[in-house]
Amino acid sequence: QVQLMESGGGSVQAGGSLRLSCTASGYFNSGSRMAWFRQAPGREREGIAVIHSRGMTDYADSVKGRFTVSRDNAKNVVYLHMNRLEPEDTAVYYCAAGLYGGSWRLASGWNYWGQGTQVTVSS
Repeated sequence: QVQLMESGGGSVQAGGSLRLSCTASGYFNSGSRMAWFRQAPGREREGIAVIHSRGMTDYADSVKGRFTVSRDNAKNVVYLHMNRLEPEDTAVYYCAAGLYGGSWRLASGWNYWGQGTQVTVSS
């Protein structure tokens, strides 16, 4: 089993920044592919960023150029640096590990999830 725990959420005004962290523990291979998702009320869980095992990254168009995913393999931590936040970014943010099939953008393909952290952006 792999345990994931997110932290760093909070409330910020539009244009501000936040950094989310996801710490992995348990039977986790350092450097494994991990992703960030978010879910706003009434909407499906959306894949927004992934960092692959060799460090390559990919982003959803909605966050490209504003969000950056990075990792510290020694600490088993993945970060999501969020800049120029917009009210539309308000959601619960989740990290995921253990992609077993399909596109990284689909929540159904991931095995492990954190409990989520709330991000609220006010205008």
